[in-house]
Amino acid sequence: MIFSTSKKGTTAVWAGETEPFVSGAITPPIVKSVAFSYDNLDDWQDVATGKAAGHIYSRNTNPTVHVLEEKIRILESAEAATSFATGMGAISNTLFALLGPGKRVVSVKDTYGGTSRLFLDFLPYYHINVTLCETEDHDQLEAEIAKGCDLVYLETPTNPTLKILDIKRLSQAAHQVGAVVVVDNTFATPINQNPLKLGANLVIHSATKFLCGHSDAMGGLLCGDKALVDRVFQFREINGASLQADPAYLIARGMKTLELRIERQNASALKIAQHLKAHPKVSDVFYPGLPTHRGHAIAAEQMAGFGGILSFALNGSYADVKTLLPALQYVHMAATLGSVSTLAGPPRTTSHVELSEEQRAHLGIPESLIRYSVGIENVEDLIADLDQALAIL
Repeated sequence: MIFSTSKKGTTAVWAGETEPFVSGAITPPIVKSVAFSYDNLDDWQDVATGKAAGHIYSRNTNPTVHVLEEKIRILESAEAATSFATGMGAISNTLFALLGPGKRVVSVKDTYGGTSRLFLDFLPYYHINVTLCETEDHDQLEAEIAKGCDLVYLETPTNPTLKILDIKRLSQAAHQVGAVVVVDNTFATPINQNPLKLGANLVIHSATKFLCGHSDAMGGLLCGDKALVDRVFQFREINGASLQADPAYLIARGMKTLELRIERQNASALKIAQHLKAHPKVSDVFYPGLPTHRGHAIAAEQMAGFGGILSFALNGSYADVKTLLPALQYVHMAATLGSVSTLAGPPRTTSHVELSEEQRAHLGIPESLIRYSVGIENVEDLIADLDQALAIL
């Protein structure tokens, strides 16, 4: 079967699944085999050296995992893709594969807490130079990039304050100095944003989140320029942070409903953000779909939808957060996002648990902030739930 479509919903269902499976199965089999056998040494050698398609050892490649990699590759219009055991596995392996002593990376202060730890603690330990700019200061970013760098790392929208970076503008600046551009596209998903089409070289996803969509499997994905993906793959196959067949199957299955879920979550998140923006007990709402959001114009230009994540700050303190969250009926208080069920929590226990209160304040993250990951529940129920909980304060 030949796969050819520009529609993302169809792509999410069929990409990676056009070749016939064993016994005519209509879903990808979960191939648990550690290794794969060949009838003769010549065929084995051809596969081992990349002259022929096939699999040798599941730490390197696996048929079930390959289905997932093909889905993200085609959804992001990438040349190649590879996978990892977790989202942080994707981020850390990419950075360490492409950087080394004396190399320089330019990024922003508002990245996921685990990524921030890499920039603040791990990379400097290996004598990799790190410059973190004010996230929305594109002039500062361009100036630092122009000084010369090897890699520009962007996350947009950011976690948890939903700041927006101009991917096209910063990619152009990076390419002028020969730098590789890596974009964490976890919050947006390939349904809402395709960084490669805006000039990025590589795209990273924590597949644990929206791609899986059911909070029951962990994984990370990288796609983009083949030469760069191959470098990271070679590092990962020795580093050993490989994705296993069982979670790969669950993530690929979740991706079949990705467009349906994202469309619902986009619409619901916008309605909830608009409602909270007018609520007297909410001091601020962070959502790029609001015209008042500082990055709204850029988001409207580079995103097809504004996503299923919003954050809001209460007119109060962390004590009010501790009162409100347990009062919500349709929320799991948990340190993840992107699920079919609504999830919420403060940065001090979710995205930025690794940082101190002072460090969070420096990043513009108030202690009264709540990250709210909208599920696929009826939005009227979610709004009513928020109202009853806010009424307690």
